[in-house]
Amino acid sequence: MKKVALFIVFIGLSALSFGQTAEEIINKYFETLGGKEKMNAIQTMEMKAKVDFGGMSIPLQIVSMRDGRQFTKFSFQGKEMTQGAFDGTTAWGTNFMTMKAEKEDAETTENIKRSVGDFVSPFINYSDKGYTVELLPNETIEGVECFKLKLTKKPQMIDGKEVPNVEFYYMDKDNYVPIVVETEINQGEMKGQISQTVFSDYQEVEGTYFAFSMTQRLKDGMGQTIVIESVELNKTYEDSLFKFPEE
Repeated sequence: MKKVALFIVFIGLSALSFGQTAEEIINKYFETLGGKEKMNAIQTMEMKAKVDFGGMSIPLQIVSMRDGRQFTKFSFQGKEMTQGAFDGTTAWGTNFMTMKAEKEDAETTENIKRSVGDFVSPFINYSDKGYTVELLPNETIEGVECFKLKLTKKPQMIDGKEVPNVEFYYMDKDNYVPIVVETEINQGEMKGQISQTVFSDYQEVEGTYFAFSMTQRLKDGMGQTIVIESVELNKTYEDSLFKFPEE
């Protein structure tokens, strides 16, 4: 009987230590960012940003739309380049050697299509998309005590096979916003290593909050920081900006 009683007490203390459920944390996250209704009202988003490369500050134009269309444009050595473009059917980008637009392979295109519903936030309607969320034990990262959420998304296609697509979100316990997002690299020379995106400097834009600083790095290593200078919502764009430029 004593063992049973102790077990019940342990379960109770464990529940208290977690405090909130994953769903409650996600709802608080939406509240902090301005509310799910405002986030769902966003149809297009344009970020003007800059990144340091080789001692140079390179300006970026990053455009994404709710229907999945997107592109990133920048100028380097006097030439305009496009990366990460998707017109709804074709994924493409500028080849740095030939300076010509080239289509991405079928797997890259398919993986972009599978992430179309993640515009603004992958947590919006996550269960309707077949995603699952699991609350893990709290952790401290970047000096901040965080809730840790495991988000399992649609599998990715790698070398002709579907592989798990899992992201770990470290949510600030005070503000309920992501501080770090981790994912395992599943292809290329860095396969098996952990990629981290560090978010900071959250600012308000038309009643919704966005991180104005994002650093991409290998876990606990040095990284590349994108500094956002402005965010514009619900602008209109010509279809031609997204389309692969057929010769």
